[in-house]
Amino acid sequence: MLNGNHIPPFKEAIVIPLWSLIIMLVVMNTTMFNVSLPRVAADFALSATTASWIVTGYSILFAIGSITYSRLSDFLPIRLLLLIGLCLLGISSIIGMLSQSFVPLLLARLLQAAGAAAAPGLGVVLVTRYIPLERRGKAMSTIISAASLGFGLGPVVGGTITQYLGWNYLFTVTAIVLLFIPFFGKLLPKEPTKPVHFDIIGALLIGIGTTGTLLFLTSYSMLLLALGVASFGLLWWRINRIQHPFIQPSLLRNRRFIDLMVMGFSAYVIHFSTLFLMPIILVHLYGKGAAETGLLIFPGAILSFIAARYIGRIIDRYGNAVLIRAGHWTLLLATVCLALFSGMSTYAIMGAYIIMGTSVSALTTSVSNEMSRILDKSEIGAGMGMAQLTQFFGGAFGVALTGVSIEWSKHLPLSVSYSLVFWGMAALITLSLLVYVRYQNALKTVSANKVRAGAEVKV
Repeated sequence: MLNGNHIPPFKEAIVIPLWSLIIMLVVMNTTMFNVSLPRVAADFALSATTASWIVTGYSILFAIGSITYSRLSDFLPIRLLLLIGLCLLGISSIIGMLSQSFVPLLLARLLQAAGAAAAPGLGVVLVTRYIPLERRGKAMSTIISAASLGFGLGPVVGGTITQYLGWNYLFTVTAIVLLFIPFFGKLLPKEPTKPVHFDIIGALLIGIGTTGTLLFLTSYSMLLLALGVASFGLLWWRINRIQHPFIQPSLLRNRRFIDLMVMGFSAYVIHFSTLFLMPIILVHLYGKGAAETGLLIFPGAILSFIAARYIGRIIDRYGNAVLIRAGHWTLLLATVCLALFSGMSTYAIMGAYIIMGTSVSALTTSVSNEMSRILDKSEIGAGMGMAQLTQFFGGAFGVALTGVSIEWSKHLPLSVSYSLVFWGMAALITLSLLVYVRYQNALKTVSANKVRAGAEVKV
């Protein structure tokens, strides 16, 4: 049953692979441009901070769009929302192909983000809504593995296209999504449309708060920081006073959910920052071309894709805890290796990213699955959307902060400057590990209380 209605037939064996293919193209759209940033910056004479907005701006709109689509899925059919997103992504890709200056390029990227955000946000809702808990880990890992493959193919495809054809042709890859529209229109469940209670003001406050905070990192404007903080404050005031808020206040009071969001945020900060920084290191420190840069990144992502099938099986058989714990420790290992050896060898970078890619896949899959387990059905749309928002905000935050860090430390040798960024990542994942320890201790306390309560009832 779905909100008291009969669930339409769901062709899981067809829909999940097709959806995963869309996820792969969406993720490729991010990593392709990571590799092309040095070329774009050179073509338009941009600083590292300005060029980073091709990724950061995309990530901001992507983050806001993810929670918006997820929240709207509580009222509108997933099929309708996905088709709108795919149309917007395809049309904006055509605009990007024709761009000949930085402003149209950035505009095309922002429009792409607004469309692409439908895929991950709605994908998690679809899996949670239609797939039973005992198979959910496998479905989650299929989608995450597709994202991992996109992370791997993106640098290779992006590097090759940028080097031999030019960055404009990167947009042809995402234009492919227009071909999928008829298939999803036929295959996705025909859900009923409900009266929409969408908190537009709440959505705007999230957008202003997110954008103001990130713009502060590149402009150092206290006014923008104040605007961002004030927007988040007004959002908290608003959601506690209206009947249908953009985000349920219960989510922000759920300590376990917040802890899981911190873990996902940390993983995305590290992963996006690394994918932004690796091409810069390989180009400026080792003189590698875009295509060769992509090939050095590819092994880590393809191994992550292969490992994802086993990650889903482990989750369905043993639960989420084992992979959340292992993901933290191996991600810490990867960041420390990059901090120590990124300035010594390209093979050290490739090896560390092999560890990182698999670690991020394990951590994000298990965290997402754990969230779907602890949230009430009425909170799934907003909760999973908020998780997506936090994660991609983390990605944008990491890229922006990495760009600023490079600018701040440009008086230092390049290898030292890059190493400091990776040490910062190591510190962040250590903090996330401590949050996980607290999460586990809270679970043990709850379990012990239930056992005592049960014993008292028997007595």
